[in-house]
Amino acid sequence: MPRLTDQALPLQHWTVLSLRPRGQHAGLRTAATRSGARLLALSPIAIDILDDSDARRSLAVALASDIVLFTSPNAVRASAALAPLHARRGQHWMAVGAGTRRALARRGIDAVAPVRMDSEGLLGLPQLANVQGRRIGLVTAPGGRGVLAPSLAARGATVLRANVYARRTVTLSPARCAALGEALRDPDRVLLALSSGEALDALLAQAPPRNLHKVAVVAASARLAEAARAAGFTRVAQASDARPAALLRAAADAFARHD
Repeated sequence: MPRLTDQALPLQHWTVLSLRPRGQHAGLRTAATRSGARLLALSPIAIDILDDSDARRSLAVALASDIVLFTSPNAVRASAALAPLHARRGQHWMAVGAGTRRALARRGIDAVAPVRMDSEGLLGLPQLANVQGRRIGLVTAPGGRGVLAPSLAARGATVLRANVYARRTVTLSPARCAALGEALRDPDRVLLALSSGEALDALLAQAPPRNLHKVAVVAASARLAEAARAAGFTRVAQASDARPAALLRAAADAFARHD
């Protein structure tokens, strides 16, 4: 039997492009390394905590609601920087996915998350099936997850939105641009890990280099897969969720077998 070190890894010699904000690449870097790939961290967006009176006031109202719903780990981190997070008796705390649930667990909050880690999966949970007359605190950022608030309002809930952070476009440094250009000399072995539509828009707004649209894309949801196709990418696969391991497993299944 061949040794593990002698076996080809599924994404051997590939480059994974990460659009995560600076300081949030570790999980994807680890998954890429385990698959045999190298990671190129681009970070075309940054996360800014909205530390102002409006954010603090709306967050306090959201945290006092019958159901408190967080749409991302960044929403948890920003909220914890603005106010103590404590579950009150009778409240339900919910998370859009496993990463958000873990972020809450690190702060002592036991939250519920769906198996399908997106807005549709969240809306399918029994805790949100009968919300007539209930107050739901939606802790999030401007833009994104646009289906949640109107869907919950249509079910009779009062949605109390708290925007606690914002995404800001960051100009790629000359060094990052050069590294991206070098990787794109062989676009057939470049994978764009897509878990944010805003990050994709921020990258494409910066006069994307030649060959970028030839890379493979693995998207964390059907919505993001469609956004990638609309932007001109043709090699697009969809993962089961946004976890790094799920993204790279889907990419290996879709693309690496055909090398």
